[in-house]
Amino acid sequence: MRIVTVVGARPQFVKASVVSRALRARHTEVLVHTGQHYDTNMSDVFFRDLDLPASDRHLGIGSGSHGEQTGRMLAAIETALLEEKPDIVLVYGDTNSTLAGALAAAKLGVPVAHVEAGCRSYERTMPEEINRVLTDHASALLFCPTATAVGNLAREGITRGVHFVGDVMLDVCRERSAQAEEHSVVRDRLGLVDRSYLVATIHRAGNTDDPARLLMLIDALGRTAEPVVFPLHPRTRVALAGVRIPANVRVIEPLGYLDMLALVRHVRVILTDSGGLQKEAFFLGTPCLTLRRCTEWPETVEAGWNACVDGDARAIADAVRGRRLPERGPDGLFGDGRAGEQIAERLVAER
Repeated sequence: MRIVTVVGARPQFVKASVVSRALRARHTEVLVHTGQHYDTNMSDVFFRDLDLPASDRHLGIGSGSHGEQTGRMLAAIETALLEEKPDIVLVYGDTNSTLAGALAAAKLGVPVAHVEAGCRSYERTMPEEINRVLTDHASALLFCPTATAVGNLAREGITRGVHFVGDVMLDVCRERSAQAEEHSVVRDRLGLVDRSYLVATIHRAGNTDDPARLLMLIDALGRTAEPVVFPLHPRTRVALAGVRIPANVRVIEPLGYLDMLALVRHVRVILTDSGGLQKEAFFLGTPCLTLRRCTEWPETVEAGWNACVDGDARAIADAVRGRRLPERGPDGLFGDGRAGEQIAERLVAER
C-alpha cells in the first residue's frame, strides 16, 4: 500500500515513531510534515530522539489562527495528495494538522485512518475536541487507544471500521524508557532530587489565551513552595511576557522526548494541560494533576493517577500538597504495547 501520513505537532511525532517503523516494513509511507510545530525544540529534537524518518514533504505552514492555519494546511495537503496518489491517509490525535489531513483526504475520496480515535472530553470549547469529532466522522478506519474510546464512537453511531489496538504512546514509552534513563542529564543539570520536585506544562488555548487564568496558574505554581520545572511552550512564553515568575519556578526551554520522559519518571507530581503527558505520567506511575475541568483520558482519573483541578490558585496548590501515590498501580487500560504493529496489520486486513 501507499500511505500518506500527516504529522505536525510534538505528540504526533512521538506516535508516528513506532507506527512509521511498522508501516515501512510492509508498505510505502510518505511522511508529510505540516510545520505546525516548527522550531528545533518543538520538532527537530523529536525526530532525532525517536529515530523518526525525515519528512518527505515539509509544508512550512507555521503558526496562525485556527481558521487560517487549518485552511492553509488543507490546501497544501490536498496538493500533496493529488501528487502522491495514496491508497490511504493516516492522521494522529486532535491537532489542526489532524483535521486538515482528514478533510483533504475525505474530499478527494481517499480513505482516512485515524490513530487515537474515539477520545472525548465533551468540552466543545476546546478546539481539540472539535478536531477529534470531525476527524472521526470523516474516517474509514478508527484505531482506538482504549475500550472507552470504542464506546464513545458507538454512542455516536460509529461502529464500522473501529478497532481497539491500544495506545501507541505506550509503545514508545516502553521502548524508550531505558534509553531516557541512560542518556538524559536534565535532572543532574537542574540539580533535582528525585520525587522532591514538580513539573508543569501549560500550552492549551483555554489556559494561555485568558490572561487572568494564566496568571492564576502561575500564582498556583508559586504557592506550592516546591521546586517547579516549567518547560515553556512558545505560545505560553509570548503570553507571559513581562510577568513576574515565582522564585520556586524554574523556567526552561521545551524539552525533547527523552529528557521529558526522564523528568516525568522521577517527579513527585506533574501539573499539565497536555493530553500526552497525562498518559505518560500514568504509564510511568507518576501522580498527575490536569489543569483543566475535564479530560479526554478519564481512565487515568478513574484509576486514581490523575485528577482535574479547575479551581483557584489556593485550591490547585492544596491539590498538589495532598497528591499521593494511589494504592493500585497502572494496569492494562491502554493495551499491551503493540499498538503500532496492530495498526500496520489492520491496514492490510481492512484493505
